[in-house]
Amino acid sequence: MAGVSTETIKEKIRELEEILPASILEELERELVKVSKERSITHEKLNQILEEVKKAYFRSLVEPGEPVGIVAAQSIGEPGTQMTLRTFHYAGVAELNVTLGLPRLIEILDVRRTPTTPLMTVYLKKEIAKNRERVKEIAQRIEMTVVEDMVSQFEVDLINRQLVLSLNKVRLKQKGVKPEEIVKRIQEELQLEEVILDDSKIKVRPKEAGLGALRQLMAKIRGISLRGVKGISRVVVKKEGEEYVIYTEGSNLEEVLKMEEVDKRRTITNDIVEVERVLGIEAARRAIIDEAMKTLQEQGLEVDIRHIMLVADMMTCTGRIRQIGRHGISGEKPSFLARAAFETTVQHLLEASLRGEKDPLKGVIENVITGQTVPLGTGTVELVMGTEYGRGRRNPSSS
Repeated sequence: MAGVSTETIKEKIRELEEILPASILEELERELVKVSKERSITHEKLNQILEEVKKAYFRSLVEPGEPVGIVAAQSIGEPGTQMTLRTFHYAGVAELNVTLGLPRLIEILDVRRTPTTPLMTVYLKKEIAKNRERVKEIAQRIEMTVVEDMVSQFEVDLINRQLVLSLNKVRLKQKGVKPEEIVKRIQEELQLEEVILDDSKIKVRPKEAGLGALRQLMAKIRGISLRGVKGISRVVVKKEGEEYVIYTEGSNLEEVLKMEEVDKRRTITNDIVEVERVLGIEAARRAIIDEAMKTLQEQGLEVDIRHIMLVADMMTCTGRIRQIGRHGISGEKPSFLARAAFETTVQHLLEASLRGEKDPLKGVIENVITGQTVPLGTGTVELVMGTEYGRGRRNPSSS
């Protein structure tokens, strides 16, 4: 029996456009076309495959009244109890540490303004990524270098009322920084006229030259930036496959994406708040999903991605990132009884009474408190059985 053509397969799949999602149809078409090239598929077999796919899809759908939030919370919370509380080396890079396990999961769900260990993975364009020397050069441009990194010793010379900075020649050579560059940056930042370069020493004399003034000046000079991207304290270059990748300690996605050599499509940061600020709320949603899944998988825990997706949707559905806790989703529930059941019970009840709030009792918690049927599963449907129903006659007043 002759097999079906590629066009027939595509035509049959197009008939399912109103039933199945586009992603499933694309994958189905790709796989069927691939198989049809290796061996022939009959019309009967094709119809059988499509029917099985439809059945599998409908089986995977959530039943009406299914408590998806509770299932998601339990599916994430239960394996979360098995997570470690330690800090691990990051992606096989011994030089960088990153918070993993439960502390990292809490950071993601609490939407901390700054992660404990902010990190970036910087990918470069294909033509540059294979050149080790070029990648190292770019890494040096990204790594923030301050005056303190280039100085081996700071001295307070009270006799001449000046600061003496002894430069470290080895570090200057490694970073490619010239002493004149340091002098210029100190003059620009602090508006000082008397900054003198004497061989490998820089002498700085302020207008007020007391001990306190000199110490304050020393603190300011230490933090003056010479080059690099603000916020990125260290970089590590690692070979992955055929290309070199830059890992950074510290994060500044906006500035790094401005660099021409950087592959903007693949470069990522673990700072979700920064992702939202630079790339928008959709990118932040994706970052929440990726970071949470990566954290769970690194601990060897299997959680269906749909549970994480539901949590990410709830966190971002308003157009801004909200945390799960009292200052976010739980604290913004429309039911004051649900809010009171979570935290600060008396405060929520008092505020609700002052404002004269009404509770529609549509959620789970508020119905449990009031002793009513929870609107889940069979509780989502309200049926009234008529007196004539038991005799085989339908009661028109039943709803």
